[in-house]
Formats: sequence, structure tokens, C-alpha cells
Amino acid sequence: MDYSSQLKKLLSLTIQADASDLHISVGHPPVLRITGRLVPLLKEKKIVGEDSQGLAFALMTEDQKSRFLKEKEIDFSYSFENRVRFRINIFHQSSEISIACRLIPAKIRTIDELNLPPILHNFTRPSQGFILITGPSSHGKSTTLAALIDEINHTRTDHIITIEDPIEYVFKDDRSIVDQRELYQDTLSFARALRSTFREDPDVIMVGEMRDPETMAIAITAAETGHLVFATLHTNSAGQTIHRIVDSFASGQQNQVRAQLSASLLGVISQRLIPRTKGGLIPACEMLINTPAVANLIRENKIHEIPLVIETSLEIGMISLNRSLASLVKGKEISFDNALRYSLNPAELRTLVRK
Repeated sequence: MDYSSQLKKLLSLTIQADASDLHISVGHPPVLRITGRLVPLLKEKKIVGEDSQGLAFALMTEDQKSRFLKEKEIDFSYSFENRVRFRINIFHQSSEISIACRLIPAKIRTIDELNLPPILHNFTRPSQGFILITGPSSHGKSTTLAALIDEINHTRTDHIITIEDPIEYVFKDDRSIVDQRELYQDTLSFARALRSTFREDPDVIMVGEMRDPETMAIAITAAETGHLVFATLHTNSAGQTIHRIVDSFASGQQNQVRAQLSASLLGVISQRLIPRTKGGLIPACEMLINTPAVANLIRENKIHEIPLVIETSLEIGMISLNRSLASLVKGKEISFDNALRYSLNPAELRTLVRK
């Protein structure tokens, strides 16, 4: 089989179907994810081991192939015909090779085009501070991050440095200079690249993912020392995000981290992508803004009280996930059943929808 031609065909089908992902796994035909649902390409033959290996090797450079064979899995970005980019993950399962290809739209959409809360525009204006975009995997964190960074690119004369694994959206310099660094290709680790930024004269730093305490510590320090820092975490709520960061450190360091966070944090956006009644996906967001009351709760380790502050601070732009879901249900943007699926407190959501 000509695996390069087959790969071209499958990636073209992914683009034509406006799918978010293409999955190649032994024993199944190729499968697309379209508005959250898996759709098998039944006209294509089932993948066998030889096919998955051939398609995987057609995607990789020799260096990537060498790293994959050594480490058994690999993440990288792939430019398809200079039209669109895919984030590729190739991994072993049951001694066979599987491939997950995430389509990255060529156009970076704005905060408004993404139906995100307008208050997110406020996070592109400070000169320093720490902003976290959180939520489960595949719920639009990278897309939201790209919208925020690109707004800065178009409105401020700043030096922006991104550290990503892999690079997803490619920014075109406008009023700002944007330097994008990719793990393994341009740097050996998030922590090492982040530490280097202190000598690279950045105004804005974007960390694709905070994976370890060292990266978290340097990111918080960068926010304290005059930089605007954006980062993502795989957490389900604002409170859980703060717990995750603090709990990543040894008990003797936690008070200091709480103090640093209370002073440097600007806000936390926790988001879910919900299937829309008219097709596609729409975000539901929990918004935490760091007010003096929130900073005090972080400092005093009373994180469990943050949801109450969010609930009672609607007038300054905070919103709970349930209020966001209820608003989308009342606006007929999403079904009540889908809202319940993504709610962390279904009983409260039922009450809010009935109001």
C-alpha cells in the first residue's frame, strides 16, 4: 500500500468532514470525531498492524521515528500541504501502533467568535499576573489560550514567548513579536525553557501545560516579577486548580506557594465544550477573578469557600459552571440532558434551570 497517499486521503477526509480528530487503531476502520461523537469511516477497510505502522512512519521524520521507537510514544505537530496543522500522538497499545490526529484550525478565532465570556478580554490587558485556563482534555483550552495570545498580538507591542508540546496554532506577528518554542525541537523541558525566558526579555509568557512543581514554581515567579503568564491545567474547577498547584509542593513550601498565588493570580477559566442543539460545540465556563476576598481565601487555605464567592460575585463577571450551563439551556443553545452530563452538581443545576 502507498501509505503516503492513504494518509493524504484520510487527512483530507478529516478536513472535509470538519472533524476534530482522526483515530487510526488496529481492528477498526479509521474513525473521525465529529462534534464530540465517534464516526467510523465504513467505506475504508479495517486497519491491520502493517497499516498502522506504515501510516505512523509516513507521518514521522527520521528523528521522530527514532524517538518513538525508543520511548514507545510521541507527540508532534504535522503541517498538511501547508494548509492546516494536526497535533499527532502515536502510541503503542497491545503491541500494535495507534494514531490520534487532532485537527488544528488554520484561523485563530477571537474570544467573541468562540462564544467565550466577554470578560476574557480583560485578561489580555494587564502587564503582569498569572492566568490559568483549565478543564478536561479536548475541551478547547488550547483554542482559548490562542485567542487570548492573539488578541495581545494584535493590540499590544509586546514580546510574547510560548512554550508548547507540540506547537499547535501558529501566530503571525502583528504588533507583537511572537517566539514559539516546541518541546524536544527547541528545548528539552518546559521548566528549562521557562527558566530561560528570564534572559529573553519577554512581556508575555504562555506555558502550554504545567506538568510538574518545578514548572509551576517558575511560572508563578515569572508572574510575580513583571510578566503576564498564561498556562493550562487539566482540572475541573477553579478551586480544584488552586488545590492541584498547592498540593504539588512539599508541605513545607505550601504556605509560601499560597502566598505567591494569592498575590499573582489574576483569574481562572474552567471550561467545557458542550454539543450545541443546532450542531457544533459551545463552551460553558466557570470564571474566577482574583479579588481581595479570593486572595484572602487562598492565603488562609479556605479554598472550599471559593465557590460561594463565585456565586455571589456575578456583578463583576464571575460565574459558576452551573450558571453558565443553565444560561445555555435557557437560551436553547444546549439540551438539559447535555448540561446535566457536564455539571459537577446536577441537583443545583436543576434548581437553576427551573428559576
